[in-house]
Amino acid sequence: MGTKMKIALGAAVGLVVIGAVSANGGDGDGGSGSGKDTATSSVTAGKDSGSGSGSGSDGKDAKSDTADKGAEKASQAEQFKSFVDKNGSPNEKDAVAHVTKVQGAEEQNDILDSADVYTDFTGGLMGEGTGPAKLIASAFADWKQSENGLVTVYDADGEILGNGNF
Repeated sequence: MGTKMKIALGAAVGLVVIGAVSANGGDGDGGSGSGKDTATSSVTAGKDSGSGSGSGSDGKDAKSDTADKGAEKASQAEQFKSFVDKNGSPNEKDAVAHVTKVQGAEEQNDILDSADVYTDFTGGLMGEGTGPAKLIASAFADWKQSENGLVTVYDADGEILGNGNF
């Protein structure tokens, strides 16, 4: 057991050293100077390089940035309600009217996606929101698609009402 532990610890330390070396591999001063100056210059360089990349000569990036800012202004709950208002059934529209907050809908990687939908229903699993929770989960699956997503619907007290795949 001791030998296996030493090997695992050695591998972990090796990975940390490799990561540190590769992170500092881009220094152009050859290691001279104080670490504080190097850190400051790399942060400043990162900000400078990021600011110029969004503007293209064809203007397409500027238009997409404007569209993204408009979409970001609307909360995920508002975006979800808007989608259901346009595409949902009357029962789904009634259920989604109780949605107060949506989290995790924009961060998807198709591996293990998880989203939370909060409502103003009360009573937990035995309350009035259990049926509408299934409608909300179904409408969410129509709004967002994922290879392996799970949406969970909560009541006003944070208790689970239901869940579904999306």
